[in-house]
Amino acid sequence: MGRVAQTGGQQRGHKVLSNRIVSGVMSDMRIPLRCLSWCILPTLAFAAEDGLQVHRRALVLDTHFDTAVNLSIAGWDVMQRHAWESDFTQVDHPRLVEGGVDGGFWTLYVAQGPRTPEGHAKARDTAVAIAMRIREMVARHPGAFALATRADDAARIAQEGRQIVYLSMENGYPLGKDLSLLSLFHSLGVRMFGPVHLANNELADSATDVNGPEWGGLSPLGRQLVDVCNRLGIVLDASHASDDTLRQLISQSAVPIVLSHSGCKAIYDHKRNVDDDLLRLLAARGGVIQMNAFSSYIAPLLVDPARNLALKEVLARHGGWGGLDTAEKRERYLIARREIERSHPAPRASFDQFMSHVLHALKVVGPDHVGFSGDFDGGGGVEDLMDVTGMPRITERLLAEGYAEVDIMKFWSGNVLRVLRAAEDHATRGSAPASASSPRS
Repeated sequence: MGRVAQTGGQQRGHKVLSNRIVSGVMSDMRIPLRCLSWCILPTLAFAAEDGLQVHRRALVLDTHFDTAVNLSIAGWDVMQRHAWESDFTQVDHPRLVEGGVDGGFWTLYVAQGPRTPEGHAKARDTAVAIAMRIREMVARHPGAFALATRADDAARIAQEGRQIVYLSMENGYPLGKDLSLLSLFHSLGVRMFGPVHLANNELADSATDVNGPEWGGLSPLGRQLVDVCNRLGIVLDASHASDDTLRQLISQSAVPIVLSHSGCKAIYDHKRNVDDDLLRLLAARGGVIQMNAFSSYIAPLLVDPARNLALKEVLARHGGWGGLDTAEKRERYLIARREIERSHPAPRASFDQFMSHVLHALKVVGPDHVGFSGDFDGGGGVEDLMDVTGMPRITERLLAEGYAEVDIMKFWSGNVLRVLRAAEDHATRGSAPASASSPRS
C-alpha cells in the first residue's frame, strides 16, 4: 500500500487531481485552454517540489559505508571534498552534506583469510583497529560526526547538524570460534553484524563460495551466534549469506533481520541477490532489504580483459596497495589509474537498472520493508549515482513513481531504525546477561 493514490494526505490529493484533469481533457475537449493551464500548472509545480526538498526533510541513512578503508590513506582527509573522478572515493563529509545524507553504518570489513588460529587473531586485531579508526574520526571532528549506538540517537544527532555514525561488521571471520568477542565489538559500538562474506567461514555458508555450501546454512556455532546477537541487541545482517543461511537467520532470530546491501534475483539472477519468496519471508518477520547499488550485482556487464590487465599491472608497478604509503606515491598511482579510466572505462549498470531492483522490491514487500545502501567505497556505484551526492535522485524517482513522502521517510531510515529498535527492546527485556563465551580457536 505504498502508492500515493493509496495513502491519502496532500500528495494523494494532487495525484488524484492530476488524474482527473487528464480524464476531463480526454472526455470533454470543450474545457477552455486558459482554464486547463490554470489547473495543470499548480499540479506540475507541486510535482517538481522538488524531490530535493522532500529528500532534505527525510532522515537519510545508508546502511553500508566501506569508507573506513580511506581513513588510513596517506593524505586523505574526510573533511575535504574529494571526487570519484580524481581519487575514486565516494564518501566524505562535504559530499554527505551535499547529498542530503544524515549518516550511516560504517563497516568493519575484514576479508576472509585462513581459518587458522593465526588467521583469526590477525583478523580480530584488524577489525578492532578499523573500529578505533572510525571512533578516532568521530573524536577528531566532534562538530561534524557523532557515534550512535541506539535507534533514538539518529534523530538527535541529525538535529544537531552532525553526521550519524553507526558501526557495523561485515564478515564474522574476526570472531574465529570465539563468540565472546561479540561483546568486545558491541562495546566498541557495533550494532549490525553480517556473519559471512565472499567465502564460507566458521559461522555460515556464503552465497558465493566457489566450493559451494559447507554447513547447509548456519554452522552449529553460527546458530549460537544468533542467540548472542539477540541478547546483545545487535541486528543480524544476511547480505552475502547463502539462501539457506538467510532462511535460518530469519527463522531463528527473535527479532527482525536486515539485508544491508542486496538486490532482487527476479531482476538479475545473481547468487548475491534474493528471490521473491525469501523477500516475502523476510518481510513477514518484520525484516528489511536495503537495495544495493553494486553494478555487477544489478545487471550483466561486459567484461573488459584489457581493463582488468591494465589495473593489475599499474597496481603492481606501484608496489601494490602496501606501496601507496605516502601521498606522493598514491598520487602517481592515481594519475595512472585515471588514464585507465579514460582508455578503458569501467562497465556500469544504469540508474534505471538499479531502480528496477528498488521498484520490484517495493512491489513485492511494500514500503515498510525496503531501504538503501550504495555499497559506497566498497565497489558500489551506478551511472548517475557514483557517490553519495547522487542520492536525492532516488527520492525524485520514488516521488515520480507515486510513492508518498511517508513511504520515502521509511525507505531512508524509518525501516532500519525500526529493526534496530526492536533489537534493542529485545535485549532490554532479556534476563540473560549481554555476554557470551565459547572455546577459542
